[in-house]
Order: sequence, then structure tokens, then C-alpha cells
Amino acid sequence: MKGAEFQFERILTIFTAIDMSSNRFEGEIPEIVGKLSSLQVLNFSHNNLIGHIPSSIGNLTQLESLDVSSNKLTGHIPPQLTALGFLEVLNLSENRLVGPIPMGKQFNTFPNDSYIGNPGLCGFPLSKTCGIPNEAPPSHDEKADSESVFEWKAALMGYGSGLVFGISAAYIMLTLGRPFWLVKMVEEATYKLKTYLTTRARARARARGPRNL
Repeated sequence: MKGAEFQFERILTIFTAIDMSSNRFEGEIPEIVGKLSSLQVLNFSHNNLIGHIPSSIGNLTQLESLDVSSNKLTGHIPPQLTALGFLEVLNLSENRLVGPIPMGKQFNTFPNDSYIGNPGLCGFPLSKTCGIPNEAPPSHDEKADSESVFEWKAALMGYGSGLVFGISAAYIMLTLGRPFWLVKMVEEATYKLKTYLTTRARARARARGPRNL
């Protein structure tokens, strides 16, 4: 149909091939393209298209060739595309795609050339690994629980140190005959340590505010 001029009142779902490559099209690829259920070839390459690759393309179960290379597409590769069991040709190169390349079915067979020119992509078959996915940030309650555990650990460490010091002092007192200056010093140090830990725990509790149940 290239080289000829047509005016369509509606898009026919019986099309098996659409080639709109090497034009000056701008804007986003419409989601409605996923309703062309008979489509086997879809080519939007070498335009100025932006936005995401529509996840609705995963509905084109008859699709054998998908080429959206040399555009300005952004975002992740939709994992829905792994459902395209007949896909033999995939070209997503020279865009601005990011994130891991989906795995499964036909996506395990495509070479590096399908993804070159997208520095933000990672994973097989590229040499750039994605690493360990970032864990979700802890919730408010998880942060509060973590801080509470930290406070208890700090308190136990403080009391443990005080216990060791107290036992040592008791041994010295029994050995040397109850030097009262040492007894007084140990009592003052223990009192200050307990007061400091209690004050710090209360300050953290006030800073967090009431916890939602």
C-alpha cells in the first residue's frame, strides 16, 4: 500500500500487515493497536514516536514481526509481549528503553541486535546485568519496629556492660575490704547509664508519634 493514498473511515481488524516506517510520525503508539487481532507484521520504525510501548500489543497473538526501532520510546519493555508465541522478528533498537528485558518463550531467542542503542536496558542477552532488584522501602511500622529493636539492643548492651563492670567491682570490694568510694562511683555510673537509655528511648517514641493500628 506504500506509494498510494487511502482514506479509511475505520481501521479494519482483518489487516495482517501494517508498515508505517520511515515517516515523520510523532506522538505515542495508540493502545487500540492491540485490537488488530489478525495482525502478523507491525512496523513503526524510523519515526519520532515517544511514550511507552503499549502493553496491548501482547494481545496480538498472531504477530510474527514487531519493529519499533529508531524512535524515542521510553519506559520498560511490557512483559505482556512474552505471550507472543509466534513472534520471530523483534527490533526495539535505538530507543530510550530502560529496565530488565522480559524472559520467556520467544524472548529467550532474540539476539543482542534486537536491543542495541538502549543504554538503560539490562539482562539476557545483553552483557549488562540488572543486579539484585531494589527492595521496597520499609513501611512506617517496619521502621518503628526496627528502631525499637535497635533501642532494646542498645539497652541490653549497656546493661550487659554495666553488669560486667559491677561484678568486677564487687570482686575488688570483696578482695580489698569494701572501699566505699568505689561503691559510690559504681552506683552513680549505673544510675546515669539507666537514665540516659530511658530518656533516649522516650525521645524516639515521641518523635515517631502514635502508631497506626
